[in-house]
Amino acid sequence: MKRFLKLITMEMEEAFRAAGYDEAYAKVSLSNRPDLCEYQCNGALVAAKAYKKAPIMIAKDVTAHLQESAVFSYAEAVNPGFINLKAAPGFTAEFLNEMAGAENLGVEKETKPKTIMIDYGGPNVAKPLHVGHLRSAIIGESVKRIVRFKGNQVIGDIHLGDWGYQMGLIITELEKRKPELPYFQEDYEGEYPQEAPFTIGELEEIYPTASAYAKENEEYREKALQATFLLQSGRRGYRAIWQHIMQVSVADLKKNYSVLNVDFDLWKGEADVQKYIPDMVHMLKEKGFARYDEGALVVDVAEEDDNKAVPPCMILKSDGAALYDTTDLATLIERESLYKPDQIIYVVDKRQELHFVQVFRCAKKTGIVRPEVDLKYLGFGTMNGKDGKPFKTREGGVMRLENLLREITEEMRKKIMDNRTVTGEEAEATARTVGLAAVKYGDLSNQASKDYIFDVDRFTSFEGNTGPYILYTIVRIKSILNKYQESGGSMDALRIREPESDCEKALMLETAKFNEVIDTVYEEIAPHKLCAYIYDAANAFNKFYHDTRILAEEDEEKKAGYLALLKLTKEVLEVCIDLLGFEAPERM
Repeated sequence: MKRFLKLITMEMEEAFRAAGYDEAYAKVSLSNRPDLCEYQCNGALVAAKAYKKAPIMIAKDVTAHLQESAVFSYAEAVNPGFINLKAAPGFTAEFLNEMAGAENLGVEKETKPKTIMIDYGGPNVAKPLHVGHLRSAIIGESVKRIVRFKGNQVIGDIHLGDWGYQMGLIITELEKRKPELPYFQEDYEGEYPQEAPFTIGELEEIYPTASAYAKENEEYREKALQATFLLQSGRRGYRAIWQHIMQVSVADLKKNYSVLNVDFDLWKGEADVQKYIPDMVHMLKEKGFARYDEGALVVDVAEEDDNKAVPPCMILKSDGAALYDTTDLATLIERESLYKPDQIIYVVDKRQELHFVQVFRCAKKTGIVRPEVDLKYLGFGTMNGKDGKPFKTREGGVMRLENLLREITEEMRKKIMDNRTVTGEEAEATARTVGLAAVKYGDLSNQASKDYIFDVDRFTSFEGNTGPYILYTIVRIKSILNKYQESGGSMDALRIREPESDCEKALMLETAKFNEVIDTVYEEIAPHKLCAYIYDAANAFNKFYHDTRILAEEDEEKKAGYLALLKLTKEVLEVCIDLLGFEAPERM
């Protein structure tokens, strides 16, 4: 189904051709003076030079061919050569009726779907999720849903940090506390216990304790580094401990991510790609891509037109150890081998931009990925407190993600209980739903690359550009439709009618923008633009709601038209919030 703006533009192109001018000048855009018109075309101003003619004359020639148009109810040329336009009410209503019956509400799927991988999440195992993990999860999940909605095959990968020094620290500390465990007996040949020798709570205490002690005790640190080496070299007991760490950590991560309504298609980590590293290193040496620099193996990735220095991509340290560059390149090898992606989108803190510049260039230069693979870095800004600094607990520490969500949910529960519309278990469930919307919308309504202030009071408000306001709008529409059905009305075969008021038409035009907005959000990977659209649509509905007798309307045909418009508006808003990663309750 063609976009609303595209259909309007096609009508304008026909008018330009009929008037003897090139249709390339017929671009139509939303009006920057909505008090005067809904759409505008400035093509006559541009065409004036080519045709050596006054812009207003060209504009009048064009509008003369629009006076009988079924697409426009108003087309007027105004000095110095603008063309002001209003969409015809009947044309608008018919477009919405077609949209209501179309698959995906008229959003066209990709004609050539791509395989797209999204790398988001990135937590280290054996550590609790904290607020620093929030943006990657929220933005990545929304991007995954948006890209998938357009018909692509999308694979989301959490990319766990599961193979580094932290593992050696945990093993060393565990041996210090429980040396009698069989994992530390080199001559042990029996089966290791099925149950982990620690809980997730104990594991989360072991790591920071070990990390802090290693900074003070060099002998302990050396022992942890040796444990890391032995683990990676395949020592049987250490591999068994690692398996326990993975099982306990991943189960906890899945539980926490599920609360965020975030899920991953792949639960892979750095450990999965270790097998690719030796052959990769050999290839880089063999083909002359890599060189030694003060004992480290590096690949030069600087380019002549760089505005600032781009250091070489380091493959191995002077002691032979692998780095993030190494595992990210090996991950690309695995992804090429197993999935053959057309595009890989990395949703990562923007402070890591240089790292990804180095890795992407190295991957392309060395043939690790095919030339046509699009490697895209979506860097996000910092989530800050009201003081403008990275968000902390009241005590100044890094806040655990589950604690933040608990605080938000409790705040929403109080507000919902104050409204006295829902109580008990329903209030708790509703609070979780609305609290998640508050967090996700609060984050996604900001451009991903920018830092933003995480303001609990503002994000949980039922007024303004917030998640709760959007959900309240959807719940209000649900309530109207439910009352209509409870009174015996049927939603079957309802059709949107020509608008009879400015606020009704404004809502129709906002709803008609849906497929245009989705395509823009998809092309630009910009969830914040979807939030802006949702807010505009919610405002348009609420204006219509306050100015219109809907269920009290005595003209049954007119009432049916209102309800058909509300039904489509609800469906549009529900699709939008699903793409953002949250849903609306039945009541609030």
